[in-house]
Amino acid sequence: MKKIAVIGSGTMGNGIAHVFAQYGYQVALIDISQAALDKGLQTIASNLDRQIKKGTLTESQKTETLARLSPFTSLAEGVKEADLVVEAATENVELKLKIFADMDTHTRPDTILATNTSSISITKIASATKRPEKVIGMHFMNPVPVMKLVEIIRGYLTSDETTQIITGLSRKIDKIPVEVNDYPGFVSNRILMPMINEAIYTLWEGVAGVQEIDEVMKLGMAHPMGPLHLADFIGLDVCLAILNVLYEGFGNSKYAPCPLLVNMVQAGHKGAKSGQGFYDWSNPKELKVARQFTK
Repeated sequence: MKKIAVIGSGTMGNGIAHVFAQYGYQVALIDISQAALDKGLQTIASNLDRQIKKGTLTESQKTETLARLSPFTSLAEGVKEADLVVEAATENVELKLKIFADMDTHTRPDTILATNTSSISITKIASATKRPEKVIGMHFMNPVPVMKLVEIIRGYLTSDETTQIITGLSRKIDKIPVEVNDYPGFVSNRILMPMINEAIYTLWEGVAGVQEIDEVMKLGMAHPMGPLHLADFIGLDVCLAILNVLYEGFGNSKYAPCPLLVNMVQAGHKGAKSGQGFYDWSNPKELKVARQFTK
């Protein structure tokens, strides 16, 4: 594989594009607007500068990495020469089905189609194409340039060959692939999201405050970041969407989203990206609890 296309230039998409370009692949970065692409490319440049400051990258390597990135506002143009397309759009099943149908139309028959979904069924996404054996989940962790894990999810019809190719490719970009099967939430979010949801219930029921809950998990369980801080970082709307996938997929009340989380998302408080969640993100270097959250 030499040419990669990434659909979506947001947090995950620009991170995926960054890593592939850094490791020598030609990358088409695709989004619906030039403004979104410009923002994504600026983020990549800033993250490359951060690597230079840490001594893990040189100025010439930054220049070479950026030169391998080509922005497109047309999906058809961006994917037509790709050996692999990685979709990293919003966690919305209807949107992903539409994108995969378009990808299927505009790519070569041998192109592998991957999704960065963190919870939606690979088998369902693959049903929008005529090549389900070449559709696979490639779930990167945020921030992509830093985190080593790639959760490789096989759909019901994903072939051994496709799985082997994507597993090998993940290793070539210095990631550690872990293969899992296609059930709601896969492994990472099936375990992580109920923990975050329980932390929100613990806050809502008045057992402890935001900082106290996060401190218990950091100091007692050696988590690098408390669950409420992490929820803000992921995006509360994303957490809610994943919990809904789990709840609908298993029909088990233990996955039901906490009413506090539902209310916060409906109010537009989505965490770091909106400026307010469990914490006030107006000054990220000095995070303060946003408000009183108990019933």
